[in-house]
Amino acid sequence: MANLIDTVEIAGAAVYGVRQVTYTVDGAAGKDYGAALTAAAFKESTAIEDTMNSYAVVVRQRTRKLEDLGTVMAGLNSGVTTLKVKDTESSDRTDKMSILAEAHSLAAKYGITVTCVAYEFSDGVYKAQMRRDDIYRAQNQVQYEMDREDNDLKQDMVSLNSLMSKRDNAFSAAARLIKKANDAASNTIGNIGG
Repeated sequence: MANLIDTVEIAGAAVYGVRQVTYTVDGAAGKDYGAALTAAAFKESTAIEDTMNSYAVVVRQRTRKLEDLGTVMAGLNSGVTTLKVKDTESSDRTDKMSILAEAHSLAAKYGITVTCVAYEFSDGVYKAQMRRDDIYRAQNQVQYEMDREDNDLKQDMVSLNSLMSKRDNAFSAAARLIKKANDAASNTIGNIGG
């Protein structure tokens, strides 16, 4: 893999015994030192930007998963709060059918089994049956997954913020180099004029 900046000696060129060089920046030859540094700084900031975009996609996916798991938890809570305290057998919760069906579907999307949701009678009418211990087991699974995703999301956000800072520094460095080059050119032109 070639270096981003390669120094190329100019054959037969020397000023007061110092060999003269040009720079090849990312495959483009004939750059001066300022242009080489500026190109390197912009290249670095662009690479960081690409990495940031990848992190942003992951952050969006984790956020969506947390929202879905929150919906699952809300559905489970909605179902379990209406059960009788001492009820250990299955209870008919057909009134919560749509909420429980959504919770079941979203949980299955993330590999979480909710065994307390629904079955179909022979007459084609869906009914929802729930057992308290099944709900508690599902709630524990969902809560564990939410905690894990939340921790991963926090780590990704720290990494994303760090990358944003590095990208901003790289852009600032490139801008400073361009300003210095422009100032030097202006001074040179001013000195030539008189």
